[in-house]
Amino acid sequence: MGHTEADLAQVLHTGPFHLALRAALAVRGLPLQRVQHHLAHRGITVGVTSLSYWQQGARRPQRPESLRAVRALEDVLELPGNSLIRLLDVGEGSAQRDVERPASRSYRSLVEASGAVEQLLADLESPTDGGLHTVGHHERVRIGAGRELVGRDSQHVVRAHRDGIDRYLAIHHGDPGCDPARVEVSALENCRTGRVRWHRETGVLVAELLFDARLRAGETYLFGYGFEDGTGGPSGEYVRGFSFAGGQYVLQVRFDEGALPVRCRRFAQATTGASRGARTNLTLSGRHRTAHMVEQGVRPGILGIDWDWD
Repeated sequence: MGHTEADLAQVLHTGPFHLALRAALAVRGLPLQRVQHHLAHRGITVGVTSLSYWQQGARRPQRPESLRAVRALEDVLELPGNSLIRLLDVGEGSAQRDVERPASRSYRSLVEASGAVEQLLADLESPTDGGLHTVGHHERVRIGAGRELVGRDSQHVVRAHRDGIDRYLAIHHGDPGCDPARVEVSALENCRTGRVRWHRETGVLVAELLFDARLRAGETYLFGYGFEDGTGGPSGEYVRGFSFAGGQYVLQVRFDEGALPVRCRRFAQATTGASRGARTNLTLSGRHRTAHMVEQGVRPGILGIDWDWD
């Protein structure tokens, strides 16, 4: 498929690495043999087969010499400095330290109910990553008069990183006391509801959302969906776990006028067992009774908003 400079700028921002490399090669019009030649002039030896694997996503550059080649590719392909290397989750000056860091973290390290989630995903025959990469996700959470999670809606933009993707599995984890059998799933935009599975003991529900089109690698898709809950006890936080790096994430929490918290904070965690960092007090808007956070470039881990009632 064709690529433009705008496409390249977008995928350099959102990743993943192999799609960004593929787009850069297409926009610059450079065959792999020519790229290998340019790298060789810079004293870097990389095989055409390795370059091909990198742009297909079959392999990721990890060794120090491979990361040096990626930095040189930024020059060869006339890209901004660090635009490719940052998509490999390797910080400036830390390549040697981070080369063994995995590209993602398992859902087990992110969500305490991961055993139930993994079981439900297996029942739905879902691969580990679902073949999709988040470009943008805007989530709206509603808290009711009884301090309960009433529901949440999502507008989600994804990009396929392999051909044939036609669905997304949305996970809902209710608060203690939640009855997932009574949670309603809504396909709001550009999708329809498929199979739904739940685990009553943990309050976890997984819903299959079927797209209106089958995606090819590199294509984006926008869809909307929601969960109506209201079955759990008082809620004190809303948390989202990210197994993979992604694009922008926006979370808004709206409170009922009869149940307003005394304070709200955003936070981030590496895993469920880690301490919460990046804490920031959030201002609750007076008229609309909402608090929100924006994360421009999501990294693997946990993000959320918590609040105090007293």
